[in-house]
Amino acid sequence: MSSLVFLVPLALVLGGAALAAFLWSLRSGQYDDLDGAAERILLDEDEGALDAAGPSVQKEPERSTRRSEMP
Repeated sequence: MSSLVFLVPLALVLGGAALAAFLWSLRSGQYDDLDGAAERILLDEDEGALDAAGPSVQKEPERSTRRSEMP
């Protein structure tokens, strides 16, 4: 029973801190764009992003969409 004297206020303080962090994140706009990350994966990367990755990333040669004419 004596441990409850410490655990109940500790639980209330931790719950209050979690609530305060959640309210802060709401007010700072953390949940404004929920679909942006889901749609961002469908977009092509810029050429500059590949250059910034370093020399370990090799670019594939661009392929022509035209078919070669056969004689």
